[in-house]
Amino acid sequence: MIASQNKTSRKRRRFWFALILGLLLAGPAYGQTCLTANDMDEATRAALVNTAKRYFDMAARGDSASLRQNSIVSVASDFSGIENAVKDNQSNFAGAQATPRPPFLLKAEGTAPLPHAEFLCGVFGAQGQTKDSAVFQLSNLPPGNYGIAILDVSGSKTPYTLSFVLQQQGNDWKLGGFYAKPMQVAGHDGNWYVTRAREYKAKGQVHNAWLYFLEARELLAPVPFMSTLATDKLYDESQSAKPSDLPPSDLSAAGKTFKVTNLFPLAVGNDLDLVVKYQSPDVSNTTQTFQDNMAVMKALIAKYPELHEAFGGIVARAVEPSGRDYGSLMAMKDIK
Repeated sequence: MIASQNKTSRKRRRFWFALILGLLLAGPAYGQTCLTANDMDEATRAALVNTAKRYFDMAARGDSASLRQNSIVSVASDFSGIENAVKDNQSNFAGAQATPRPPFLLKAEGTAPLPHAEFLCGVFGAQGQTKDSAVFQLSNLPPGNYGIAILDVSGSKTPYTLSFVLQQQGNDWKLGGFYAKPMQVAGHDGNWYVTRAREYKAKGQVHNAWLYFLEARELLAPVPFMSTLATDKLYDESQSAKPSDLPPSDLSAAGKTFKVTNLFPLAVGNDLDLVVKYQSPDVSNTTQTFQDNMAVMKALIAKYPELHEAFGGIVARAVEPSGRDYGSLMAMKDIK
């Protein structure tokens, strides 16, 4: 399964809601349907919640082998990503308490994978989502029944969410996706980043505002392919702060022109840092690439000095056409 982030405006969402409502009035919608916890039968709801809690217990014990044995074939055959995630998060989950949120049941119909499946869950109003609704967007989703089970994990230093994508196989729910996410970055939750984004916007620091809106959305969505009323409103609000010079763009430094391809916030340790990716013909000469990385950092700060205020450091990553990259991290105070 390949998850795709929702980049649709609420205006487009309303159009699709109107279209789907029309289809529902005309007859059953073909392709994809969603049941909330209140819509599904008690046996299914209990199975999803209990399976998620059982898989959480395995993760808390660091028992990757059992998780792999309970995974769908495509996940079990390439399990290194989940195995690493379990190792990285075991200390956060061991001894912690997991509280399940109401699960969702996604039904994908047909005989072939759905290139772009969109599941509208719960009750929608004239303006789109309501407080208990959700939308899931998934790419290349094979036909079948899928559960989305989200657990709030407390008791460790930082609160987490652990979300499972479960696929029904017979009477069992097999692991199809594992998403462990802290609910705080640098000691702050998503709502704090929303407040700071608004403050940056009020000061005219639209780049800081935009990047903090991105971080807020990342923290408020348990999985990247889920949107809610809160994240839809946040998306709409963030558009008013969206800079006109977002990547791809050019930076001139050290007698060179660098093509910047991406710019986004990233938690590194206890800091919120800024990642800048740019094109490089070859990163094999690490000494030269390191110098280029430093030049890109300095040029970025020279162009947008406001970034000094919002981030603890910059990670510059030179990316060659093959996809291989070379990165350097520098604390913001050391970038002169």
